[in-house]
Amino acid sequence: MTTRPTLRGSFGMSASTHWLATATVQSVLERGGTAVDAAVAGGFVLQVVEPHLNGPGGDLVAMFAPRGSDPRVICGQGAAPAGATRERFADFDSVPGAGALAAAAPGATTTWLWLLAEHGTWELADVLDYAIHYAETGFPALARLRGTIAAVESLFREHWPASAALWLQEGDTFTNPDWARTLRLLRDAGGDTREARIEAARRVWQEGEVAEAMAAAAAVPHRHSDGRDHAGVLTAADIAAFRPALEEPMTLDFRGTTVAKPGTWSQGPVLLHALAMLDRLPHLDPSTAEGAHTVVEVLKLALADREGFYGDGRGFTPSGDRAALVGERSAGYRVSEGGYVPPLELDGPPQDGSTTFAGSGEPTVARDGATRGDTCHLDVVDRWGTMVSATPSGGWLQSSPTVPGYGFCLGTRLQMTWLDPASPAALTPGLRPRTTLSPTLLLRDGEAVGALGTPGGDQQDQWQLLYLLRTLVLGMSPQEAIDAPALHTTAMPGSFWPRTWTPHGVVAERRLGPAVLDGLRARGHEVVDAGPWSLGRLSVVTRDPRTGELGAAANPRGAQGYAAGR
Repeated sequence: MTTRPTLRGSFGMSASTHWLATATVQSVLERGGTAVDAAVAGGFVLQVVEPHLNGPGGDLVAMFAPRGSDPRVICGQGAAPAGATRERFADFDSVPGAGALAAAAPGATTTWLWLLAEHGTWELADVLDYAIHYAETGFPALARLRGTIAAVESLFREHWPASAALWLQEGDTFTNPDWARTLRLLRDAGGDTREARIEAARRVWQEGEVAEAMAAAAAVPHRHSDGRDHAGVLTAADIAAFRPALEEPMTLDFRGTTVAKPGTWSQGPVLLHALAMLDRLPHLDPSTAEGAHTVVEVLKLALADREGFYGDGRGFTPSGDRAALVGERSAGYRVSEGGYVPPLELDGPPQDGSTTFAGSGEPTVARDGATRGDTCHLDVVDRWGTMVSATPSGGWLQSSPTVPGYGFCLGTRLQMTWLDPASPAALTPGLRPRTTLSPTLLLRDGEAVGALGTPGGDQQDQWQLLYLLRTLVLGMSPQEAIDAPALHTTAMPGSFWPRTWTPHGVVAERRLGPAVLDGLRARGHEVVDAGPWSLGRLSVVTRDPRTGELGAAANPRGAQGYAAGR
């Protein structure tokens, strides 16, 4: 039984975390645009309608599979600024979770522009018109957006006046006229050809008026999540230096399907590592007590290796060898052999983040199961079979003060770095902070057959793992797999400030049932009941290479994500 059908068609399919982004993507397809044109238009709309979950000053990771060509990873993750040295953070225990000191070079907007220029066909003006419309005429102020703003209202009023001026709006519809004006600056930058016009927009963003405004805003001391006022270290030179990267994915063959992921500058290999271990184990149904326990224990091992080995420029080969460590009871935090060990009191009490600063961290699922939001995601497949799966994030309205007059703020991805130089993810100027953004492509015989992803920080690959087990092993349809009850482990150091964790922690939807939840507890897991429908915002598009039939499905939780197509 599902909440809605898996959509089927032959012309084009779209799915995302917000219905306005899905409608935008489908509109572009209907007007003759490609999957790339549609994804870029939808990405700019997501910046407008989910400003608490992503923004222009944030970052972006995408998977791209042109029909007939090899899949590629698109890295829109900016590097640490030149001034983000360990010496600058000498009197910090960790990089703050909110404030411009945590800002990496903004990557999202430049990457969307690059993708359109290099692989799209539409004019920039046509692509941006959708986002300009919603920023200027208004978009629904849904409950999660209003709740996020309410949580940071006192911070805005007392310390971030530009944010207060923009976001303390009344009513059910919000506008962002400053961002509409900024988009027009990009749209009207000029040029003799389509590519020249996009390049002119990029220069305005990275080297001109907008870049100067970002650097000036970062330099003004303001309140950070450590309770002190600091100036950021991001400069105009850091902003100008960013360029998107096109990379080969890491892959793993699992049950007849090739799973493709970003590399170790993301957490993408966690999914591959977990699948490699599960391929050697029984009990792969996460809706049973045995299967849920197996999945959780495998994820603990994969996430421990993430902390031990993953970082920009680091090598790691997922394998199934660690499957032998999965026992019949819950293990604690599984330290990687020969890898970095995070500076946690591994046998101590849970670190519950009760003193979290209002604007800090990623707005994702808390250790108690409470949903504070997540990030964003969209998937698209066009009639020619090209697929794009994109997870934009960062630059949330609660990340740092709004850049006055421009309608957006800087990101805080540096909070995911460690200040311990021994860590593979140590803060290092010029290196990308390891990100949790982790879209997925699925291939058979070299052809893309699926694109999927979800918001959720540390949970992104955990929830995608459940989807793959349910579709590739258990034979569920995409919508059935998305609707099925979810769970994830919190028994690892969180990627976001203040790096909370729970020994033996599992957060699970109540719909898994007493037999599963009690079975996990009997095996030593600390289970938090997250309610019936709270975990995951997964979306997916599919293509059958034998028939050309397209499909799409999206998460019903929160009544915000939708799929569309024909």
